Parts: sequence; C-alpha cells; structure tokens
Amino acid sequence: MRFFRIEFVRLSCLFLLAAFATTAAQEVRRALPVNPPAGATLAPTSVPPEVAASPVISVPPPNVPPITAGVNDTAYFLAGLAVSDGSPLIALTRDPAWQRHAAFFDQAWTKLDARQLAGIRDWETNYLPDAAQTIPTVFYLFSGPDFLYASQFFPNARTYILAGTEPIGPMPDVMRFIGPGLDPALQSLEKSLNSVLSFSFFITKDMKTDLQREELKGTLPIFYVFLARAGKTITDISFITLDKDGQPHGTAANEKSKGVTSGVRITFGAPGTAPQTLYYFTTDLSDDGIRSQPGFMKFCAGQGVGYSLLKSASYLMFEGGFENVRRFLLNHSNVIVQDDSGIPLAGFDPAQWALRFFGAYIGPIEIFKQHFQPDLLATYQQIHPGPIGFGIGYHWSGRQSTLIVARRKGTEVSPLRTEPPPAPQ
Repeated sequence: MRFFRIEFVRLSCLFLLAAFATTAAQEVRRALPVNPPAGATLAPTSVPPEVAASPVISVPPPNVPPITAGVNDTAYFLAGLAVSDGSPLIALTRDPAWQRHAAFFDQAWTKLDARQLAGIRDWETNYLPDAAQTIPTVFYLFSGPDFLYASQFFPNARTYILAGTEPIGPMPDVMRFIGPGLDPALQSLEKSLNSVLSFSFFITKDMKTDLQREELKGTLPIFYVFLARAGKTITDISFITLDKDGQPHGTAANEKSKGVTSGVRITFGAPGTAPQTLYYFTTDLSDDGIRSQPGFMKFCAGQGVGYSLLKSASYLMFEGGFENVRRFLLNHSNVIVQDDSGIPLAGFDPAQWALRFFGAYIGPIEIFKQHFQPDLLATYQQIHPGPIGFGIGYHWSGRQSTLIVARRKGTEVSPLRTEPPPAPQ
C-alpha cells in the first residue's frame, strides 16, 4: 500500500511538470509574430530566442535583463520606417500589423507633404527668410505635441519650447507588444495622429482620450514619430521638472508635485548639423496656472528673445485670463507667425510691430464665432494679402486660412523675394 501511495505522488508531480511545460510553450509561441508573411520562417536564426521569450515571462529569470530596443529604433519603428541592423525590433517589422502601419504612414506622409509641407517650404522661401537661418529659440505655446509644424516653419532652431496640458507619458517600449497586442497599439498611435495629419491641428478633447490609452501613453510616442519622419537622430531623452524659479532638475517620468512643472528634454540632430533640443512641458498657461506653477514662464524668459508660432490656440489670448502669456510672447519674440486664433490684431502696437497678411480671413469657425475680428476683416478687404498654398489653423483649406507674420521693427534679416503690401497704419 505504501508503494502505491509513493507511486501516485510521483506520477502527480510528473503530470504537474508536464502541464507547466505545455503552458510555458504556449506563452512562447504567442510571443512570436502572428500571421507571418508568406514564405517567412520562424526558425531560431530569424527570431532571437531572447526576443521571442522575454516579454511574456511574468517573473524574469534571475540576472537576465529584459530585452529593450534603442530610442531611435523605437522612434523609427513607430514612424513606420526601417530600423537598424541587429535591432530586436527587426522581427516585429515582419509582422503584418507593422507592415500595414508602415504603409499607412507612408501614404499619410506623401499626402501631407503634397497638401501642406511643400506649400510651407515654398511660402518660406518667398516670405520668411528667417527659416533658412539658425534661430536660437522657438516658443510654440498651446502646441500640445505638435512638433511637426514647429520644425516645418523653423527647421533650423537650436531650441524648441512647446507646452500644453497633454501628459508626457512614459518611455515607449514596443517590445512589450510582441504578439496580438501590436496591432491595437499601432492603431491607437495612428488614431492619435489622424487629425493633425488631416487638418493640421490636434483636437484637444480627442487627445485627452487618445493619450490615456494603455498601449502607448502620452505625447512621447508622437514626438518620436515626428522626429523620425523628419530624419532626425535622437541622442538623449531626459525627464525634468522646473522648480518655482524656473530651474530644471532631473526626475522620474511625469513626476507630480505642488509648484513644479513636469517636462521632457529631447536632444536630436541630423547628419552634418548641429545638435537641437526640444523641450515639452505639461502646464496650464492661464494666469491662474502660471501663478500656481511660475517656473515655466521663468524658464522661457531665461531663453531670451526668440521666434514664436501660434496655431489653433483656441483664441485663449483673446480672453482676460491669459494676459501673462500674451504679454510674454509680445515681449520675448522678434517674429510671431500665427493664424487668427493667436494674439488678436489689436494686441500688436503698430509703433513696435510690422504686420504682413496672407491667405484670407472669413472669421472663426462656429464654435469660436464670438472671437470674430471686424478690424482684421477690414484690413484684409483693404489690401491684397499674399497667397499661401497650404491650410493652417481651424480652416484647413488654404483659400480660407489666415496667416499673419508679425515682426518687431528693426529686426529685418534680408530683403524678401516678394512682398505683399503692408497693412495700413
């Protein structure tokens, strides 16, 4: 009888071990790319064992670090571009989900360049010679994660400072999406970028939802895509906070503390060019928000006088609660490029600013109709504004878009190739 009890225990242990091995094998199989292209092989030589197995083990083996992809490979992967040789992401680029994603972005960028970006480049050649020069600082407030247009209007800036209420999020790690989770993650990113690729601006209420999705949270994945598609190489990413005096301090991602402002600093460049830096801060730019977290405006003031871009800014600086940020931009900008939602026409002192007008002015869209500017309409009716071959702001058609270049008098850089008539004084 004792023999049978021992034998029963031994067989039970063997059964449990076999069941565990079967479960583990299923987990490893799910880690391999699903639906591989026809003719592809899943032999160990094509998918490194550590890439296939590590993301699905609940408790990593001792002394074995998890497999992670480099920042640039991650950025290029998310942008639908080829990754470097030897990258752990190469196996994922054979997944039909990524190949569909790459085709989506290739098509979207081709259309975007034809509809928008080529027109901006042509316009700059004629009307904004500053774009070809090195600019110390560009302020793009109320921007959210829209580095795309900051880099288009001012491609040679040394420093870009962007700000919005959208969260930064953690460092993107696409290795954890190996398997069925990859396609939902990539589709979530495509959805986040859909409005800016189609209409030139982010829809704030949609961004609040899109950037909280579990797959790829925050603004960092969007910055990755814009930098990769611009042909940039990311050399460093640092999470920072600004104290009340505007001094930056290294920190963990998205640290929240009373009085400090969360941010990220991205250093990048292109072959043969000087390094450039992008700052993005999550902050409230209302007067109350600045009183609560004064460090951001102090940090910006420390950058000196620069150039500013205002686009799809919700006409916030038309209202009384945004006087501090409006005053800052007028005092710290030599040039302001904006649509009609930025600083109202009456905010520019004609003794200090020379204004040029482009496109057309038909007034705000319905949701912002209370911010119609009769003086701006009268100006457009009195002059022959310069043309623009692209849409900007809430009117995404170039025939309905308003573009204003305000230049501080005495800061002209060179004669313009063509010049629309100046605004009446």
